[in-house]
Amino acid sequence: MKDDTDQDIDISWDLIRSELKKSLDKDTYQNWIKPIHFESQIGASLTLSVHTRFLRDWIIKNYASVIKRSYLDLGVTVEKLSILVKENNNRIIPGTEVVFQDKEDEDDQYYDDISAPLDPQFTFDNFIVGKPNELAYAAAQRVAQSEVVSFNPLFLYGGVGLGKTHLMHAVAWNIKKRNPKKNVVYLTAEKFMYQFIKALRFKNIMSFKEQFRSVDVLMIDDVQFIIGKDNTQEEFFHTFNTLIDKKRQIIISADKSPADLEGLEDRLKSRLGWGLVADIHPLTYELRLGIIQAKAEQKSMKLTTDVLEFLADKITNNVREMEGALNRLAVHASLQDSDITVDLVKDVLKDLLRTNSRKITIDEIQKKVVEHYNIKLSDMHSPRRSRSVARPRQVAMYLAKSITTRSLPEIGRKFGGRDHTTVIHAIKTIEEIMVNDPNLAEDIELLTRILQTS
Repeated sequence: MKDDTDQDIDISWDLIRSELKKSLDKDTYQNWIKPIHFESQIGASLTLSVHTRFLRDWIIKNYASVIKRSYLDLGVTVEKLSILVKENNNRIIPGTEVVFQDKEDEDDQYYDDISAPLDPQFTFDNFIVGKPNELAYAAAQRVAQSEVVSFNPLFLYGGVGLGKTHLMHAVAWNIKKRNPKKNVVYLTAEKFMYQFIKALRFKNIMSFKEQFRSVDVLMIDDVQFIIGKDNTQEEFFHTFNTLIDKKRQIIISADKSPADLEGLEDRLKSRLGWGLVADIHPLTYELRLGIIQAKAEQKSMKLTTDVLEFLADKITNNVREMEGALNRLAVHASLQDSDITVDLVKDVLKDLLRTNSRKITIDEIQKKVVEHYNIKLSDMHSPRRSRSVARPRQVAMYLAKSITTRSLPEIGRKFGGRDHTTVIHAIKTIEEIMVNDPNLAEDIELLTRILQTS
């Protein structure tokens, strides 16, 4: 039976996990935080456990400082953090304890009381750049490296898991390392709202205003969350104006451009569009391949070319899905002490691969595309080459390759018996046009969402 001290600490670990679940993305929490078990705390020495050496090493390297900071936020000081390995039968494996050593005083240097924890993996060095995200990346770097930029705010928008949060964290890390005295605050729009409600509840609104209006750089993630929350929108509007007047940098992210955020006040839409609006397009095959290669190297995973290409071809939605897939493969390979082959990938990730292909047929894709572009279904199979028909047909071919498991020849046959080289040409054409045509990129993203959620 646990004594009172252990019980208090155990409860605080539950609170820690709850707070980390709010601040970290879903896959990060599921893969790295949820598997951790509380063991004990004696004084300022905390001991946790996991089931594999791989998990232990990864958590020590990437999330130990975040855990320590989370304890500090709840008033518990952890000077020594140890993680050991326990077998599935809960037997501690001797000699597996590893102690986290602070490289520097990260608690004071990298965090602020109102700021959410920053993911140590979200740096510029770990961000893979390609045509779909090169503008957003360049703009984020400019903000991170310059004292004054010509655009304010920087507004990043795009679908889930395409890198918006990664870039915001990277800017925060870079600025704080370059100038530790800078007051850089990153948080979600949801947390901004909760902070505001808390201030109203405890009649502490002036302190709230002073906190947020005295920052040097303010980053608000997923601003679409405050749509419909009139009081929060009002406070955000005034905070925004105050910081702009003081020439403090603001970075905002959302799933849509300011003009397309229905339900957001017009005056706030106007303010958000004042600076640079940079969109992040859906990932191309080449960019997916580069991201998977880089993340596999970070995890010291040895993947053959066949496996890399298979993953890039089949996991198409976003970076978080790729990260989750690699984590599952890494843990499985570690537990089974086996090489990662295409057959192993198909077995371990069968649910994910099934979701990605999700019984979406080429016929369904063609129907949605012709509805969107208001053309005839027969145009998908006809030899007509007028742009009004050829472009939607190319879009349908691109989507067929992106979100189904059909081969190029199979896709070609579904479009009037066309050759696979025609399909390749269509895919490359759409990828190239999307870089300079935001309207087409938005069409692709919208159609993808419709197909995957219908």
